[in-house]
Amino acid sequence: MTPFKDMEKFLREGRVNKALTDRTIVYESHVRMFWNSVRYEQKEKMTYFAIQKKDEIYKKVDIEIKLNVGDLRRVLDLGDTDDDPTIIPERLCKGLWCRRGFAGHVNEKYLKSMFNRPYM
Repeated sequence: MTPFKDMEKFLREGRVNKALTDRTIVYESHVRMFWNSVRYEQKEKMTYFAIQKKDEIYKKVDIEIKLNVGDLRRVLDLGDTDDDPTIIPERLCKGLWCRRGFAGHVNEKYLKSMFNRPYM
């Protein structure tokens, strides 16, 4: 159990702890409705989406909500900022594809036939 103590500490203190322990049920229909209504404005760096709410007479009303990246990071408890790097270096991507048995060139199209059978 000793080798796993450090790993356990890392997982509990890391940014992914909430994602690993949260038991929120997400329905596929809700995800589809979200992506059908969302739009991102690059100029303002804001995400706009609509939700439906029933008013006092139980009539469905669309409400537009806007979020920025900082709001999402705060709500999801990511513990990072906009300035933190999120792009994976090309060297790591190439290593990942090679470990998965990718037989093609890394900078070209990824076809299913280029992977080993377990990764298809």
